[in-house]
Amino acid sequence: MFAADVPRPPHQLPRALAPGTDAALMAAVADLPDLFARVALMVLRGTGLRMGELLDLELDCVVDYGPTGHWLRVPLGKLNSERSIPLDEATLDVLTQWRAQRGTQRGLPHQRDGRMVDFLFVEHGRRPGHARITRGLADAVRAAGLTGADGEPLHVTAHQLRHCYATALANSGMSIQGLMALLGHTTPEMTLRYATLASPTLRAAYETAMGRMRPRLPIAPIGKPMVPDRVQWLNTEVLKTRVAHGFCSRELAAEACAYANICETCENFLPATEFAPSLQDQLADIRVLREDAAARGWTSEIARHQRVIDSLETHLRRLQPNDTSTPNP
Repeated sequence: MFAADVPRPPHQLPRALAPGTDAALMAAVADLPDLFARVALMVLRGTGLRMGELLDLELDCVVDYGPTGHWLRVPLGKLNSERSIPLDEATLDVLTQWRAQRGTQRGLPHQRDGRMVDFLFVEHGRRPGHARITRGLADAVRAAGLTGADGEPLHVTAHQLRHCYATALANSGMSIQGLMALLGHTTPEMTLRYATLASPTLRAAYETAMGRMRPRLPIAPIGKPMVPDRVQWLNTEVLKTRVAHGFCSRELAAEACAYANICETCENFLPATEFAPSLQDQLADIRVLREDAAARGWTSEIARHQRVIDSLETHLRRLQPNDTSTPNP
């Protein structure tokens, strides 16, 4: 038997909550009367811990590293690895609240190796378990009014809070290596699920291809300017063309237009004297577009704009036969 003969397990994407649902749920969690459930759920959402990792936190798990802030030290878990997670203000506050009321508790034997451990989450000499966290989560779902398609309270698991944490970081552009370190993953494949689910690069490529990366120029009403903000148009990342009677913007995915400035570069084009101001304005804009294309590294666009500049300068010289000066490049 070879490795290729073993069936691959299903590759499912993480099931994170929608941002609005996530926000409503956590707002309800903040009002839970059970302090342990409230703290536990907020720490799960703020650090991406697994349930077992949360319950195994030790009393000295919060470490102050000075300039880099407070970090949560996560002890050895099911993957036999230890890691640190940066804490935000809200998560640090709830951990401080819990420690302030916890009081002095005796050490308890660890379930894995039997050593005596001063666990963070201990009440009256006993360790609270999964059930209270699950019950608190269900209470928060009902308090937030979250329902499914059947009208029943939405089914949410504590592990989904870990998915919400990781998905939010992936959406913000965190690297695979960074996510691996925070989530305690031992292989990139485990973390790549989040990159597949929420890849900013993939989203940007999709929107570029669909021509929706930036809005199209609006059609202006009669008597209104064609382009509301000329400076904004000049700075947009689209293939821009300036013609004497208006403007054109073409999405990058559509590539260059074969008809761009076809009249201005045609040898049969003979502009009248009264159009000289329009040609001057057009020339000024195209010089800006040439520099913009050079800054973006668009070689073909630089050449196209330069051809139009050369042509317009020739036309303007024809309109001013007595002026021997050459327009500035």
